[in-house]
Amino acid sequence: MTRPFEIGLFTFGEVTADPATGRPIDPAVRLREFVDLAVLADQAGLDVFGVGEHHRPDFAISSPPVVLAAIAQATDRIRLTSTVTVLSTADPVKVFEDFATVDLLSGGRAEITAGRGAYTESFPLFGFDLADYDQLFEEKLGLLLAVNRAERVTWRGRHRPSLDDAGVYPRPVQPELPVWIAVGGTPASVVRAGRNGLPLYLAILGQPERFAPLAELYRESAAQEGHDPSALRVGVTSHVHVGATSQGARDTFYPYYSRYIGHNMPSARGRPLPRDAFDAWAGPRGALFAGSPQEVVDKILWERELLGHDRFLAQIGLGGLPFAETARAIELLATEVLPAVRRKTSARSAVA
Repeated sequence: MTRPFEIGLFTFGEVTADPATGRPIDPAVRLREFVDLAVLADQAGLDVFGVGEHHRPDFAISSPPVVLAAIAQATDRIRLTSTVTVLSTADPVKVFEDFATVDLLSGGRAEITAGRGAYTESFPLFGFDLADYDQLFEEKLGLLLAVNRAERVTWRGRHRPSLDDAGVYPRPVQPELPVWIAVGGTPASVVRAGRNGLPLYLAILGQPERFAPLAELYRESAAQEGHDPSALRVGVTSHVHVGATSQGARDTFYPYYSRYIGHNMPSARGRPLPRDAFDAWAGPRGALFAGSPQEVVDKILWERELLGHDRFLAQIGLGGLPFAETARAIELLATEVLPAVRRKTSARSAVA
């Protein structure tokens, strides 16, 4: 049975200074805004809402499960996930307990997205050595999967005290919490996800075509370990702003996005993104989704032909984009983009 294509939202809760005033957004205001935006997404019919983890002054969210617990109480149906949990510097037992609690509060809507982290501020903060970057993730992922699958666990590792028939509570509503793996383009991370039979997010910031071999590698790695590749899920995450017209969407979004890239991407070295580069990124084969609903639909469908994914997560509100503009983009995603994509993908599945 073919799954319906899903569209969701996520945020890191950045508090980038408003380009008009130069003042950063108050973190308390930003957090309340994202609860309100999650409610809007839930009511509009979108499928997923995610929040990421950072430990820096320009982001308001350091604890995704706390924010998701607040959202759980204000929503009814939308699924709730981290995007991502930096598992390398977290305690997998506590991660499971926190998200099991979110699952209980939400009536079975919690997911975990585990990643190694694109930024490294959590390593010194929590006392971990960057030299152990990959080994930490491998070991902690194994423990997270163990406590997710069984109530009582015996476990041995190098980077955490052992467990001897330890009970881990509370248990979630779902038989197991869905655990996705997020990767930014590292083949070894894709192989790890496939080997474990875990759903995969591809965080697309460069040219989408270069991720097609990674999607294929993921499915090949899953098949080699006895997993059915057709049963595994692939999601795509991208920067997104939707407006009534393509030109209007880009003109509105550019000042905020340019500042966001300049402040948050190490390769930008603090320089705002030039307009010509922005327009190129937003073009038909670029990674940035900034345009009209039809343009966004066309790009999602094009990427799906490349990658075969069935979930698309839009990173919203980038660069401190005002609440009203972000809310309007969410409405367009829910009322125009999602129905069109589902119609097209359902029709193609029926033909196939």
